[in-house]
Amino acid sequence: MAVLAIIPARSGSKSLPNKNIRSFRGTPLLGLAAQQAHAATLVDRVIVSTDDEYYAAIAREYGAETPFLRPANLAGDLSTDLETFEHALRWYKQDTGELPEIVVHLRPTYPNRTPADIDAAVGLLREHPEWDAVRSVSAAPESPLKMWWIRPDGTLEQVADAGIAESHSLPRQALPTAFLQNACVDAIRPSTILERRSMTGCALGAYIMDHHHDIDTLADFDAAADAAAIGWDGRKLTICCDMDGIIATLSPQNDYALARPQQDIIAALNTLHRAGNRIVIFTARGSATRIDWTGITLRQLQDWGVSHDELRFGKPAADIYVDDRGTGISALLRLAEVVKAQS
Repeated sequence: MAVLAIIPARSGSKSLPNKNIRSFRGTPLLGLAAQQAHAATLVDRVIVSTDDEYYAAIAREYGAETPFLRPANLAGDLSTDLETFEHALRWYKQDTGELPEIVVHLRPTYPNRTPADIDAAVGLLREHPEWDAVRSVSAAPESPLKMWWIRPDGTLEQVADAGIAESHSLPRQALPTAFLQNACVDAIRPSTILERRSMTGCALGAYIMDHHHDIDTLADFDAAADAAAIGWDGRKLTICCDMDGIIATLSPQNDYALARPQQDIIAALNTLHRAGNRIVIFTARGSATRIDWTGITLRQLQDWGVSHDELRFGKPAADIYVDDRGTGISALLRLAEVVKAQS
């Protein structure tokens, strides 16, 4: 009996249009989920359930099957996971004559999962025949014991107390850890879906993770991209870094001769360069005024001890730069720490 990975990817996201095919560090989210599923050793088949042929074409490009288009009535804003998985499993049974052993739910909106996460969830469900499903969770940032409903009359009612008197007023350290489902991976028995008509059943096992990077908004997307930037796997990287505002301070009236070095960034770049990564400095100096800042820039890089492989001029002067492979300063610094620790 097979382990079937299903990637639900409807086209009608309202909070972040085309969310499921948005480029995440150069790969569509949908394609990334397919790659992760194929790389998992315990997954036998990968199917994308989508209502859109364009999405289906992207899925096939990354190796997923798209044997059907999901009906429009199962792809609306209020459509449920249960409806989507019932539809996919009924197709599978009709196509193969049997049901898979386990079905894996992989949401495209969790790009920072690993194939090991998928295998771990499947492995847990196999180890526990008494469980109906496994769901990934991570520690909640806030305790529900300190949360409140607001009644119609404006007064507060505690959401939960777990039998702990005055739990809302106790120190955080005195309260039990709560866990939040993080949307990374679910492993489910088909009978749970088709017979119990549930995505969790009665006995739900926990796969505990240390991060939560589900994407619903642009802020979530940026946070996940920054987190992914430190997922260094030993590969040698090409890192393009801006000059002003990153390596150098911003200068009054763009008089770059007055710029001062930002030593923490320089130290991070030097760490990355020593580890064999390629550093390219890319600057817009002079692109608006046609002033040649080459000599001053080269002297600054030398005097400040900035290790690099190439300096490029010609980036256009602009108020906003948009790049699907962009990484924030904090992520660059964390990446340098990860590389330093592993080198």
